[in-house]
Amino acid sequence: MPLNIPDKLPAVEILQEENIFVMNETAAIHQDIRPLRIVILNLMPVKTTTETHILRLLSNSPLQVEVTLLHTSNHLSKNTSAEHLISFYKTFSQIKGNKYDGMIITGAPIEHLNFEEVDYWGELTEIMDWALHHVTSTMFICWGAQAGLYYYYKIPKYPLPKKMFGVFTHTINNPKVPLIRGFDEEFLAPHSRHTEIRRSDIERNRELEIVSESPEAGIYIVKTKRGRQIFVTGHSEYDPDTLKVEYERDLKKGLPIEIPRNYFPGDDPSKPPMARWKSHANLLYYNWLNYYVYQLTPYNIEDID
Repeated sequence: MPLNIPDKLPAVEILQEENIFVMNETAAIHQDIRPLRIVILNLMPVKTTTETHILRLLSNSPLQVEVTLLHTSNHLSKNTSAEHLISFYKTFSQIKGNKYDGMIITGAPIEHLNFEEVDYWGELTEIMDWALHHVTSTMFICWGAQAGLYYYYKIPKYPLPKKMFGVFTHTINNPKVPLIRGFDEEFLAPHSRHTEIRRSDIERNRELEIVSESPEAGIYIVKTKRGRQIFVTGHSEYDPDTLKVEYERDLKKGLPIEIPRNYFPGDDPSKPPMARWKSHANLLYYNWLNYYVYQLTPYNIEDID
């Protein structure tokens, strides 16, 4: 079944070119079903890129998904036009009276800051409090995952000696968890971050379960026992060339950056990278939508609590 997203969102044309079934709002209203309502809080600077990444994965499901895009109201975006935000995004004050089957909170390139120093931290914590009673299940990505674990469970983040940057092998801790149903025993996923969370801190909280980790990249997926919150420290949603773009960007800025590990063939940046994490990424989002959103959310969305 298709994604139901705004008619003129730039991601629509890109996804249709990839043969992904996208249904616009006009067509969706003629289907006599209740779509899953998913709100995406996009904290990334180039919002159009992140929209496409996530919408691509939400499309791989037999469920109709109605997407609302959300941005923080007290942070000036320098990399996304005001026109785009006005046309396609809402602010928290506009949607806080609604309830949603699922929510995604993205990462943000602000790991060098303490959480409380982030200019929209107050608004983000208000949204996270709201989600407890207005959203069936929330997925947090990268910095978003660290922020959620810190705010809800006092799990700190720690600086890394160098950037965790590349594509890494991960293993499954508990194969009976529905979130990783269908995963291979080992699978690949990209990481791009300067900080980490640690196993010892997670294990001290009985509400949390480590679902997957990596010998090189550390903790990858953490969930609450009931699955109301899913924390993913990597970027399974990335395009094949996203790490390449980040690498070349940092080189141009003169920042200390190594070639992303296990990414370019033969570690040669002149060769085009290959995406070897697509099947895992699609399964992760499919399983979240099915087992933690669709199977758990009430038919009457107002019954969510």
